[in-house]
Amino acid sequence: MHPSDGGRPERSSASGQYGEAVFQPGRPGEDERIDLGALTYDDTTIARLRELGAGPGWSCLDVGAGTGSVARRLLGELGVTRVLAVDRDTRFLAAHPQPGLDVLEADLADPGFDPGRFHLVHARFVLMHLPARQQLMARLARLLLPGGALVLSDAFDPDSETAPPSPYTRAVQAMWQGLHDTIGTDVSWTPRYPQLLRGLGLEAVAAEIHVPPLVPGSAISRFWAVTWDRAREAMTATGLVDDADIDAAIRYLDSPDCAALSPGMITAWGRAGG
Repeated sequence: MHPSDGGRPERSSASGQYGEAVFQPGRPGEDERIDLGALTYDDTTIARLRELGAGPGWSCLDVGAGTGSVARRLLGELGVTRVLAVDRDTRFLAAHPQPGLDVLEADLADPGFDPGRFHLVHARFVLMHLPARQQLMARLARLLLPGGALVLSDAFDPDSETAPPSPYTRAVQAMWQGLHDTIGTDVSWTPRYPQLLRGLGLEAVAAEIHVPPLVPGSAISRFWAVTWDRAREAMTATGLVDDADIDAAIRYLDSPDCAALSPGMITAWGRAGG
């Protein structure tokens, strides 16, 4: 997988979509898997949004809102006035209504997607799964009010291509390849976020990376274990692993011998002029 050339349309040979080919929201326990990711990353996300000024008076858009954990914390902890939470399937959002939280079932990739203008536009673990991701990044930037902040987070993998072979590293590699083959996921381009945001004309662009520690029993270790089990068919189809390899990698995550670097999250942000 290679970063897309910024001057060309992005293409994917994958035939499915997130939530269809893998990680179906109707599968029992999918909301719990998503919440394991939230337990891992929400504190980092909320700290960044607070630092950017999210608070009373702000109207916010949360794209790919999942179970709504970020949206609810924006309202409850940061005191923003309104959050519009958007997802292609909103069953988990609808299960947890809250004053100030509006829910919209919609697809960012729909050419007609235009839910308004916002002080904050946030998307986490969304663009990495979508084709034409640079065009969609530009679409999100156009939803900002003057001075508003666009905050994008996606996976960042600093290690799996160069780490010594093991069941764990083979599982990580097979996951990325399997998701690429089935739904077009590509994390190789995410380190370019700052340059891409600056290229859209945003100001005060910056980025940070958070890599959570792999500790037995931790939310991130449990997240990867469940994720690999649910993506098992896509992973084994790559030929990089078989079921026994995946099982060994899952056991390793809960072992005191675990000594590996997890994929993490890169967050980049910038502000609209004015």
